[in-house]
Amino acid sequence: MESMRLFSMSGLFVLPLVALMIPASIGSGWQRCRFPAIYNFGDSNSDTGACNAAVAEIPSPYRQTFFKQPSGRASDGRLIIDFLAENLGLPYLSAYLDSIGTNFRHGANFATGGSCIQPACGYSPFNLATQVSQFIHFKARTTALYNQLCLNRKIPAHCIDLPRPDDFSKSIYTLDIGHNDLAYGYLQHRAEGRIRASIPNMLTLFSQAVHVLYSEGARIFWIHNMDPMGCLPFSVMMYQPKAHNVDRNGCVMPQNEMAKEFNRQLKDKVSQLRTQLPSAAFTYVDVYSAKYALISNAKQQGFVDPRTFCCGSYEHHGHHVDCGKKVNGTVYGSSCRYPSRHISWDGIHFTEAANLWVANRTLNGFFSDPPVSIDKACHRPQL
Repeated sequence: MESMRLFSMSGLFVLPLVALMIPASIGSGWQRCRFPAIYNFGDSNSDTGACNAAVAEIPSPYRQTFFKQPSGRASDGRLIIDFLAENLGLPYLSAYLDSIGTNFRHGANFATGGSCIQPACGYSPFNLATQVSQFIHFKARTTALYNQLCLNRKIPAHCIDLPRPDDFSKSIYTLDIGHNDLAYGYLQHRAEGRIRASIPNMLTLFSQAVHVLYSEGARIFWIHNMDPMGCLPFSVMMYQPKAHNVDRNGCVMPQNEMAKEFNRQLKDKVSQLRTQLPSAAFTYVDVYSAKYALISNAKQQGFVDPRTFCCGSYEHHGHHVDCGKKVNGTVYGSSCRYPSRHISWDGIHFTEAANLWVANRTLNGFFSDPPVSIDKACHRPQL
């Protein structure tokens, strides 16, 4: 498949995707979509420099595998959003909050590390509604600038980095958010019943954000569901799982059950959005199942124990030391020698190798509803 063409990494064994081909009856005769841009909303899973620009630089050894210089990504290299851009033949997304060296011709990234759907989450001021407001401002200002400076004349140099006003309705809008809403509830030691009861409100806010984007011209949506948060090494360390509440992979089952409940309700909400916004195309991507499949078969896929992580430490007096951090001048948060053998980079985020594995198995449509690949997501199948 063409969507597999760009995914290769020296030294990483990637299994053939023959068993994961999408059904031939869905999209086999459709033309490839020509998306002019990507507009992304989310948290650190897809932040490409916002937190780095607005809060503090993400330190080395982050970025060591691919970018070799500050990249603002919570990984050793590329994220799934980077592989998505590669697949569509578009450049990596510039963060909206980064004012240096940015290029918005082919989209912008509003995702910010620590962001939530809810406004009072406690991690970041850049919740989903704020990100959408930033997009509205971005769209209005860039459209005004383009019409003022660039329309009906030879494109001057200062217009090269501006999006074209007509492209907003043809672009793909990607959303990957909600992880911090649940994680914050657990860190606040809230009862699981209270966390579960907050999910409908989260998804009402999510739906409202999509409606606002639609009113601004967005028509094509690619929506990721929640990760298996109970499988994060950080979760296993923090919540000291007992024999009765861990699964065969060592994942904390109550947290994974909460993530699955969020996903069940998110999928229902996406179905409602299809009915409410019939002119839009929605693809719901089951990232949970893809990541859990990797965790369940880590050894067979060439990875080490998924409960370990590459960068950071849990050895300094029993406390977690963040990747790249020093304690009394001693670097405890150093990187492992072979990041590509690990699924988890820092106990919370995936390595580039793991992101690549998941991208190869989600962008082809196998884990999507409807089962269409990213390059066919502009079509609305009659299901």
